[in-house]
Amino acid sequence: MTDLSAFPIAARWPAKHPERIQLYSFPTPNGVKVSIALEELGLPYEAHAVNIGKDESWTPEFLSLNPNGKIPAMIDPDGPGGKPIGLFESGAILLYLTDKTGKLIPADPVRRYETIQWVFFQMASIGPMFGQVGFFHKFAGREIADKRPLERYRDESRRLIGVLETRLKDRSWIMDDDYTIADISMLGWVRNLIGFYEARELVGFDDFPTVAAWLERGLARPAVQKGLNIPARG
Repeated sequence: MTDLSAFPIAARWPAKHPERIQLYSFPTPNGVKVSIALEELGLPYEAHAVNIGKDESWTPEFLSLNPNGKIPAMIDPDGPGGKPIGLFESGAILLYLTDKTGKLIPADPVRRYETIQWVFFQMASIGPMFGQVGFFHKFAGREIADKRPLERYRDESRRLIGVLETRLKDRSWIMDDDYTIADISMLGWVRNLIGFYEARELVGFDDFPTVAAWLERGLARPAVQKGLNIPARG
């Protein structure tokens, strides 16, 4: 039987199937990237809900695996050399899963690095900017009288959507006809921006029909639909 006792997080969120990949997450844009990828790849996994509303990601057990205190985190009991590996940061986990399976990323080295750059584009730009729009438009930040921060993040988010609009012109996916981790990294963020964050009108999303069509294609995928709700919020 697989032994996960070296990982303190496994004591707080015990594994029923320790031989499977263990995912510690919550259905946020960063969290669902990994659940969607796992569903697309068909890898056996067990999902544990780390309730960020109850600050569970700041518990010592979670921090022992992810010192950044953000979801998601993951343990693969069958890591490199057959030894368990613990990982945090969603982009790194996506890259690990593509290396493990050889799927969801082009085999050609040039196109592989091109894919990775779009994953980094999400991590460095889309994620932080859209998250700030959410804070200042929907959450506590909306109470701030000075609207300049909201305007700054609104304008930058609109610019970033424009970057996607240009990239997706005459393409089905970020990497032409190849659906990859680049798409997976961004689908949840764009969905949240216009849905959960209620910022569709704020950023003028309807001015970007190519991005809207890409989002619709992505959300129609069965693995995406399933992964968006894993782990269940309870």
